[in-house]
Amino acid sequence: MLDSPRVSVQVQSVYIESQSIPDEERFVFAYTITIRNVGRFNVQLLRRYWLITNSNGRQTEVQGEGVVGQQPLILPGSEFHYTSGAVLETPLGTMEGHYEMVAENGEPFRVPIPVFRLAIPTLIN
Repeated sequence: MLDSPRVSVQVQSVYIESQSIPDEERFVFAYTITIRNVGRFNVQLLRRYWLITNSNGRQTEVQGEGVVGQQPLILPGSEFHYTSGAVLETPLGTMEGHYEMVAENGEPFRVPIPVFRLAIPTLIN
């Protein structure tokens, strides 16, 4: 029997001023995610789920196959990085969710993505 998979997720987000149009309620953010396999067996990311909430409380759910067109296989001690983006109608919001993954033995499992903030720099104090 395999140990339970151990996967960590780290997120960094940044405001993309050059693509944003605040007067039209368009705030563009990029986020870079590092998925690290800290276990002893291969794991593969199959699906993603996001809950995006803007500062008005409006929520959007996003789900689909893989990330950035890939379903990466992550070996023990390895990590997978990718960058994606989100567009909000407000200068502040949050994202959270989970990845649906499968362990080397075929067992599916979920990895939570902790809530992180999307905010224009002038709002962070």
